[in-house]
Amino acid sequence: MKQLLLVFVGGGVGSVLRYILGKYLNSYETGVPYGTFLANILGSLLIGIILGLAAKNNTLSENHTLLLATGFCGGFTTFSAFAYENHVFLKSGDFMSFAVYTIASFVLGFLAVFLGMFLVK
Repeated sequence: MKQLLLVFVGGGVGSVLRYILGKYLNSYETGVPYGTFLANILGSLLIGIILGLAAKNNTLSENHTLLLATGFCGGFTTFSAFAYENHVFLKSGDFMSFAVYTIASFVLGFLAVFLGMFLVK
């Protein structure tokens, strides 16, 4: 039960922060989802750091990992918003934004995880 509560609290905090980023950074004029992009890249970096610390000499406990990686990063990052925003790009015929957003999200997301794990080595 404690583990469920840790994931719940972490996910709630992450979701609220993602909402704030989206509210202030997503551009409704141009349709560019800067907030979602930033949340996903920062979340990737954070999960790399968190899981790197967890793997490094058991620096983080299982409960810390559940709160921070599963809860916070799970709530902070969002694949569903990413998928929807790409749908909007495709529906409007903006194939260039679709391609740039998709490729940049995947490439920078992977690099951010690797960077996070590298930083804690």
